[in-house]
Amino acid sequence: MKDIATPVGIALGLVIIVAANMLEGGNPMSLLLLPPMLLVLGTTIMVTVAGGTMSDAKAAVKDLKRAFTGSVEPADALVPQVVTLAERARREGLLALEDSLRDIDDPFLVKGVTMAIDGTDPEDVRDILEAELRAKRRDDKQAAKFFGDAGSYAPTIGIVGTVMGLVHVLENLATPDELGHLIAGAFVATLWGVMSANVIWLPISNRLKRLGELECARMEVAIEGVAAIQAGANPRLVAEKLRSLLPAGFAEREAA
Repeated sequence: MKDIATPVGIALGLVIIVAANMLEGGNPMSLLLLPPMLLVLGTTIMVTVAGGTMSDAKAAVKDLKRAFTGSVEPADALVPQVVTLAERARREGLLALEDSLRDIDDPFLVKGVTMAIDGTDPEDVRDILEAELRAKRRDDKQAAKFFGDAGSYAPTIGIVGTVMGLVHVLENLATPDELGHLIAGAFVATLWGVMSANVIWLPISNRLKRLGELECARMEVAIEGVAAIQAGANPRLVAEKLRSLLPAGFAEREAA
């Protein structure tokens, strides 16, 4: 099931901003001015792309979709599967696990157990899996950084838009009837700079960080589980060891 925290949070945040504006007697359409929106959002994206590589920009499109629709099974859901594998391996041997892999939907755990079944040295198995974990952390860090950078650029670009608008105001001092509209339009750029940073870009960055943390925690459980299975450890000890890697809340739920 998809986790919709990000789209719901961002959408409701924008709705509250619009509602507050209306309660103050404002017109929501006065906030939707195309020039400042184009300046802030477009320039923010472009300067963020400029701070990385084109491959980073292409990956950001996939990361954006992942931020809005992605979900991760909690690491504690992996513990019963690993314990079941450990019980069968202890009872029937590692080769007997080949059939059990069909019922496991975690590719990382399947990869580790498959290497164990193939007779790969335990140290080599751990090295390979931990290298993949490190690569995963690097990718997640870059994904979050892209949108975090956008969040840091947006407010400043909004100020640039406001200054440009005020310059336009000064050019039209001879027409006082238009000054109110021009000044309001100038400050809309600052509004969109601050709002897009704190309601869109930074929440997306934090969402990607959180998804990465959950995925890496699950991978850590898988690594320790595979190592325990290869060592022929007692399934009860395997369960206790894996639970020790989880937040304290999991142990409390299990006790309940």
